[in-house]
Order: sequence, then C-alpha cells, then structure tokens
Amino acid sequence: MSNLCRTAAVFITVVLMPMAGAQSFQISPANPVLQGDPMRILLSGVPANSTVKISAERPVPSWTGGKRLIYRSEAVFTATANGEIDLATTPAIARSGTYKGADIRGLFWSMIPTDKEAAATDKNGIVTLRALATTANAEKPAQVIATASIEFLAHLPTLKIESVEKFPGAIFATQPGAEKRPALIVMGGSEGGNSSVNRSARELASHGFAVMSLPYYSPKQWPDMKQEVPALPASFVDIDINRLSAARDYLRSRNDVDGERIGVYGVSKGAEFALLAAVHFPWIKTVVAVVPTDVVWEGWGEGVEPGKRASFAFNGKPFAFTPYKDFGAEFMGFQTGADIRIRRPQDKGRAANPAAAAAARIPVERYRGPLMVVAGQEDQVWNSAMMAHNIAERRAEVTQPAKLETLALIYTDAGHFLSGNGWSPTTQYNASMNKSGGTPEANAYAQADAHEKTLAFLKRTLDLK
Repeated sequence: MSNLCRTAAVFITVVLMPMAGAQSFQISPANPVLQGDPMRILLSGVPANSTVKISAERPVPSWTGGKRLIYRSEAVFTATANGEIDLATTPAIARSGTYKGADIRGLFWSMIPTDKEAAATDKNGIVTLRALATTANAEKPAQVIATASIEFLAHLPTLKIESVEKFPGAIFATQPGAEKRPALIVMGGSEGGNSSVNRSARELASHGFAVMSLPYYSPKQWPDMKQEVPALPASFVDIDINRLSAARDYLRSRNDVDGERIGVYGVSKGAEFALLAAVHFPWIKTVVAVVPTDVVWEGWGEGVEPGKRASFAFNGKPFAFTPYKDFGAEFMGFQTGADIRIRRPQDKGRAANPAAAAAARIPVERYRGPLMVVAGQEDQVWNSAMMAHNIAERRAEVTQPAKLETLALIYTDAGHFLSGNGWSPTTQYNASMNKSGGTPEANAYAQADAHEKTLAFLKRTLDLK
C-alpha cells in the first residue's frame, strides 16, 4: 500500500548444545525495534566451514478471517572460517530452502503456511529462529544448537491514538510531546473499511509524523456480508474528494499539528484519491502514491449499472472516468475457478475507450509540490507501472516556472502489494485465484526499498527533524 521501527522488542533466548564452542544468535539492535528497521542477525560459535540449517516460524493471521496458521521458512548455510553465519552476507546454499542468496530478510518474506494452527497464546509478531547442525546420517535427527525469539511490533506502544468522531472509522495517531508535528492523511485502497488504513497510520506515526487515517468506503465483506464501517458508503461511486479538505480542517484545529505541513499518502484507489486531491488542493505539501493510476476509473457497487458511474467526484460533480470492459466476466473466476486478473478488464476498457481515458486523465502536472510514485511492473490488479511512468513523464514536461520534483520507483518483477516493509511473508500474494502479481522475492525487495525511501522522502519534504 512497505524500516518502520524503534519498537519491535527483540527478545533473545539462547540454547547451547554440546558442539564446538558456544553457539548463539546475536540480534541487534537488542533494544525495542519496529518491524522494518535495520537489523543484524548473526549466528556465531559454530565450527569453521560447517553446514548449518536455520529455520524461522511465526503465526500469521488469515486475510479472510480464518484460522491463524504457523508460517515456516528455512535455508542451509556454510559458516565462515570464523564460525559465523551473518544472514545479511552469508548466502543460503542454492535449492536448500525457501530462498536463495544473501538476504537479511530472506527467512522472513519466504515463509510459507504449514498445516499447524497457531495457539491462542502465540503472538502474531513473534518469530522463532532455530539453528540445527546438519549431519550426513539421514537416520540421525538434526541437533538444535541455538534458538532465538524475535518479537516484531507494528508500531510504537507509546503512541497516542484517538478515534476521530467526525470521520467514521478514522484514527489520529502521534507520539507524545508538546511540539507541533507535520501531518499525513492516509488513504487505503479498494479493500475499504479501516483495518489496513489504520494500521498504516500507526506505522507512519511511529516515525514522528502526526497521522490521520481517512477511511472513505466500506464494502460488504465476505463471508457475512457486513460492513466494517457501516457509516461509510458500501459502493465505490462518486466519492467526493472534499472529504480530504474536511480532514485538513480537523488537523489544523489541533494544537499538536503544524497545519502548514500536511502531506497525503495513498495506496491503490487511495493513490487515485490522493492525486486528484493534490491537483485541486494547493495546501497539500507532499504526496506519496503507491501503485497509482494516471486516470480516474469507473465506480462499482451493489445495484450500480456498469459503465455509468465514476469512482470519484468533486463538490458533488463526478469526474470523467475510464470504463471497464468484461469486469463481471473476469470475476466469474470465483465461480469457475479460473485465475482472476483485475487488471484485464481495466486494460481492455482503456484500450477500447481511448477518448474516455484521455478525458479522465488526472492532470498531475498542475500539482506543484513533490510527488513520489511506487509501482510494480508485474502488477495484476492494475497497470501501475505504466501509469506511474505516465505520471512521471507528464510532470517532467513542466520546466516553467520551475521543474516539478517527482521520484518514481518502479520495480521489475514486483506486483501490487508494495506498501509493506519486506519483513513479512510475501509468498501468498498469488496463492489464490485472485492474483496480485510479482514474485515473492521481488515484492519483498520492493517493499523494503520503497519503505526506506518513502520515510526519507516524507521526512525531507515535510521538514521533519
């Protein structure tokens, strides 16, 4: 939608076994660190040049509200002459486990689900590492020589978090203190509701911003067909971007927010919202649009006639929009079992309606502030890479009175889910019939790289010290 840290407490338990020396994991920083912050994971004390398997396990909640399962990864390494294995620099032996090469995050993003259900006492953020001495005797079980538990926290536990009554489902999150902080308004995508956008708000607030989430749509969710936020529209049609101006008014009323330094962070349909708002509201100081679009798209929802309604409006007037083609036929895959690519009806609709697409173009060159776009070349939800290219190219054409600052991060082999930080499993994005695109490795790399660069971009453009 992603080096969010400074709060994932790292607890280390070392189990020593009778093998040359004292084998142990050293994990730093050992003080609390948020998931996404830089880390070092080192196994030391093993025999020089020995072969060691390291596994990792963590409980992962289901996307659909089902059972929490234990996810697991592993890889085999050859220790250095000093008897060390540094996960950042020691490559996993090819075809030995769930990932290959040297990758500090490899054991984390490459986890795959097991059949084991997590216990009620298992915390979501805890990862258990085990080092096992390999043996040439297949009948002899591998010996565990060291273990460590790492607890990742998604956000600082010291955050001040408030519900924002005027905006159903919204929260305001900030770190304690008397200073006025620069603010971010965060908007999620077509998943709607408030769970994911509120999670993003808490994560960004952990890095020093005052953050308001802005839910704007809440569909009826399978399997019970209830809305997560019943007060919000259940259909994605004619969402008025003036909602963002009202959010700005709320932020400016607070004594812990610098009302002159407000940026917008949007993911997917939230990026569409953010770019439209940036064009119309000159008070927006900076924008991050993750997997963006360069045009306004058709709206949808229960009882909405296809091809007739826009996704967004301004002052009650719908924007011109690009229609879909064969949208319903694509979603028949849920009944037939065929793979679904939400991108296909959008690509077809744009190709069949070039005049409508031209009229629906978001004039991003009118926004004078700094803009960052993040996209994946293999995005199967929509063609975010092409649309990010279009955005960057249009803004590059502007040279008077000054060039427009645009940072475009477009990742080869990555898909749609790019708003993480690379430390959580990315193996399930294409496991169901509804494909989001990209390889697990490419998605994890893109998340980690974009996460770090997003924080740097926002801190610089909002002057966060």
